[in-house]
Amino acid sequence: MRFRRTSLLAVVALAATVVMVSPPASADPEPQLPSPESEINVTGEPFTGTTPDGSVQGVIDAHSHMFMQDGIGGAAVCGKAWSDDGIAEALKDCPAHGIAGETALLENLTRTGSPLGFHDTTGWPSFADWPAYDSLTHQQMYYRWVERSWRAGQRLLVVQLTSNKALCAINPGTNQSCDEMTAVRRQSRDAYDMQAFIDEQHGGEGRGWYRIVTDADQAREVIEDGKLAVVLGMETSEPFGCSQKLRLPSCTRANIDAGLDELKSLGVSSMFLCHKFDNALCGVRYDKGTTGLLINAGQFLTTGTFWTPRACDPDQPHDNNPRLVERPAELDWLPQPPIYPSGTVCNPHGLSALGEYALRGLIERGMMVEVDHMSAKAAGRALDILEEENYPGAIASHSWMDERYLDRLYGLGGFSTIYGHDTEEFLAEYERTAPVRDRHDAGIGFGFDMNGFGGTPGPAKTRVTYPFRSFDGGSLVDRQVTGQRIWDYNTDGVAHYGMIPDYLEDLRLTGGQGVIDDLARGTESYLRTWEGAQSAAR
Repeated sequence: MRFRRTSLLAVVALAATVVMVSPPASADPEPQLPSPESEINVTGEPFTGTTPDGSVQGVIDAHSHMFMQDGIGGAAVCGKAWSDDGIAEALKDCPAHGIAGETALLENLTRTGSPLGFHDTTGWPSFADWPAYDSLTHQQMYYRWVERSWRAGQRLLVVQLTSNKALCAINPGTNQSCDEMTAVRRQSRDAYDMQAFIDEQHGGEGRGWYRIVTDADQAREVIEDGKLAVVLGMETSEPFGCSQKLRLPSCTRANIDAGLDELKSLGVSSMFLCHKFDNALCGVRYDKGTTGLLINAGQFLTTGTFWTPRACDPDQPHDNNPRLVERPAELDWLPQPPIYPSGTVCNPHGLSALGEYALRGLIERGMMVEVDHMSAKAAGRALDILEEENYPGAIASHSWMDERYLDRLYGLGGFSTIYGHDTEEFLAEYERTAPVRDRHDAGIGFGFDMNGFGGTPGPAKTRVTYPFRSFDGGSLVDRQVTGQRIWDYNTDGVAHYGMIPDYLEDLRLTGGQGVIDDLARGTESYLRTWEGAQSAAR
């Protein structure tokens, strides 16, 4: 495989480019943490400053869901990102999972494909069965785990506020409104409340390491100060209530304007026009396999229409094929979709007139446009409009856009990431897309989709040796400890967000220093896209 590698001398030079600016010891009092608490197991001061050319350094996750405790009705992801009552209260299972996980419908379906299953529901302090790389309904973004990733070199996190009305309606234990915008408001409040919670630990307002930012200049200041810049985005299937019923829209231009203005007031800086279901704004890029079967059934139950894929040219941008060759017997209760064509298919539904209006509304407000999840037809039209407007603010945050569009996206000044795949799959996509990135001198990030039912990497195939140095060389990273559990990437994979530094070390060992160097440039590339969007906004 071909990966860009640097000499030892170049690696040392890269590490030396980060200007270390250490404030006086009195400026950073020892944090006042609750007891007991999860450990960090990273020693060394977070790097600060910029490179000599003024660029920031640091890894970016452009797509994760930190506050899913308040998404999909409050019982889809068990456990909280933090709790005033401590870790034992934060990291506990859902009552709806039963005594032994026997009623954990979403957990069982996403883990094994069957609605039947069992797991240890104890949580803190033993964590016998979760969090785990293949357990998708237990909290993976406890704040101390996120802190560990920041201390090892992450400098930007996009928190996608999200929910799904159809999953909410069928999930046992739902205890909150299934309205997606209500969930977005809850999660936005969660983000600011957690920022205040961390500030209090570190001596007062503005002193914590977790900083919500609403423009690129703020983000630069936060990152130069060595802290984690947190951007709020929105990923829902019915933004502003813009669903479709039998292909008739359920919203108006006035709803869109009011919704975009509300998002700005909540501090949201980017959004998806569509997610899993065809809505009043655009058609979606389909999911495949059993996941696609479940989501297609959800679309039918929510909108009255199944997906309607059509055969199309395999040499042009196209969508995933949702055709399911064999339907699992355990899912016979789901609505039966039509039989779809084999081979290359496209969603015939693109960007609607309301979708174009919403896209132009994002441009007017200087917000970034997420093109992942759009059908190939919708993404193509969105890129047409962005090119007409000379608007750089296009983001593909987790490998859900046809790669044939990458040249157009980068040509605008946009930014793309790679999903947090297993190491080999990540590196394969990294190599495959390197030529187009090289043409545009773009850094790369990842979109882990943590807490988002996409799954995280399993155990390493290349042995990670503990302790190891963070990618910048400034911190020493040992095995992560929470309660009685000692996490080891070699056996546990990315069981939770705190294992991202271990994943980066696996990428370095397997793919070479070049991939790490490109990841370290990702935050700067994202900020340039954001700055371009703000400058181009009318």
